[in-house]
Amino acid sequence: MEQFKPGWAAAPHVMPLWPEGVPDARAGVGPETIDNGRVAGVVDPDLRMFMPAVDRPNGTAVIVCPGGGYELLGMDREGDQYARWLGTLGITAFVLKYRLRDYGHPAPLRDVLRALRMVRSQAARLNVHPERIGVMGSSAGGHLAAVAGTLFDHPLGRTGAELDNVSARPDFLLLMYPVIAMEGAAAHAGSRRALLGPAPAPADVSLMSVARQVTARTPPTLLIHTQADQSVPVENSILFYQALTAAQVPAEMYLFEQGAHGIGMRDGLGTASGWPRRAEQWLRARGLLDACPIGAGENATGIVPD
Repeated sequence: MEQFKPGWAAAPHVMPLWPEGVPDARAGVGPETIDNGRVAGVVDPDLRMFMPAVDRPNGTAVIVCPGGGYELLGMDREGDQYARWLGTLGITAFVLKYRLRDYGHPAPLRDVLRALRMVRSQAARLNVHPERIGVMGSSAGGHLAAVAGTLFDHPLGRTGAELDNVSARPDFLLLMYPVIAMEGAAAHAGSRRALLGPAPAPADVSLMSVARQVTARTPPTLLIHTQADQSVPVENSILFYQALTAAQVPAEMYLFEQGAHGIGMRDGLGTASGWPRRAEQWLRARGLLDACPIGAGENATGIVPD
């Protein structure tokens, strides 16, 4: 089996997420479209692997969940750009193309947990350490990352595949202006409607209001949001931070004044444009940029999908 080598690749390596067949596949979904770096109508979820831009990866991996309100995926601005930045830090990044409104809940949950299990099960092959795998997400992608950090053991995240035996718990989270609430004044109605439908069951709304799902097992988290965000109110990050603090989960949060929703990695937004430096400092302080032996660990099983 191919062993991935350090070094910058001109194009990402694409890994099918469900090579044995997408669970609950539906007729009439798609076709998948790409317009100006945005993807809609996802039929076949996958992972786009970006090797680090340094000679020696540090063993840390991040699965990146682009935003788009569960309607589309901003694969360029909130996917590939983040992956290339992470690569400069020695991190191996995987941009997740996950299912959207055409499937709805629980398909995105299953996709992100499958991605975690796949990367962890192939840690040695992918040059990553199985206990240094995080999830980063923006907006609705931030919601999905928070879902992974709170519902990693939920039965809805399993499909009966052999990979279900691999731990899907992320080791850390980086949440960019995330959707957290699915009810109340802070809720993002568009994401709720796309994920749960126009008349969602109260139990689903509660389950997907992820601040309610935080426990002591939720991984350490970095939150970044802006006061100027009028699409996903800053209260979303505050709610999650408060829940993390109550559960005694290590957390750090940066709330900036400037920058409308979807700041990405743009310049000209005052101090908000400096968030990558804050994130790098947080990763470094947690030891995630230190060189680490790669390969098998206690969470790896060696299970590799056909």
